[in-house]
Amino acid sequence: MEESDFSATAYDRVYEADRPELFLKALPEKVVGPGDAVGIRNDSRWNVPEPELVLVLDSAGRVVAFSIGNDVSSRDIEGANLLYLPQAKVYERSYAIGPCFLVGPSEEEIRGCAIRLSIRREDQTVFAGETSVNQLKRSFASLAQWLCRSQRFPHGAALLTGTGIVPPDAFTLAAGDVVRIEISGIGVLENRVETV
Repeated sequence: MEESDFSATAYDRVYEADRPELFLKALPEKVVGPGDAVGIRNDSRWNVPEPELVLVLDSAGRVVAFSIGNDVSSRDIEGANLLYLPQAKVYERSYAIGPCFLVGPSEEEIRGCAIRLSIRREDQTVFAGETSVNQLKRSFASLAQWLCRSQRFPHGAALLTGTGIVPPDAFTLAAGDVVRIEISGIGVLENRVETV
C-alpha cells in the first residue's frame, strides 16, 4: 500500500476481502531455478525480491508439496497504476523457484518455518530480513481452492503465498546482487540478479 496513494485503498480492501488477490506470475519459460540469474526490468528504477513459500498443486488442485519462490517485482511500475501489475510482475526471469519440492509435511508443520532473506552486493550484506510462514492469513487449502475456481491446471501449478519481507523504499536490486532465500526445513534458493 505504501507504493502508491492511488493504489492503497484497493490493496487495503483485498486484504480484508473473502476473495484473495491471485494473479498470473509467470509462464514456465519465464521461470529460473537455483543458481540461475533472476531478472530486473531495464525500464524500472525500483526492483525488489519477494521471498515466498510456494504451494505445489497437483492437477486436482491439492497441495502436494512445498518450495521456495522469489517473486521479483518492479514496485515503481506497480505503484504507478494497479493495471500495470502484469508488467511489474511478468517478464523474463521474473521468478525463481527451488531448490526442491518438499513432500510430506502438514500445513501446521510448515507454518512453524522461518523465512529469511539476505541480499549481498560486492560481498557485503545490504539487506536482511526474517518472518514466519505462520504470518500467512489464509489457509493453504483455501488459497488452492480459490486458484482452481473456474479453471483447470492439467499439469498442476505453483502458488506463491505472498511476502512478509520487503526491503525499505530506498532499496532497489542491482545487477550483480545475490539474493538468498531460506525457508527452514525446505532449504535455500540463491540467485544472482541481471538486467533484462
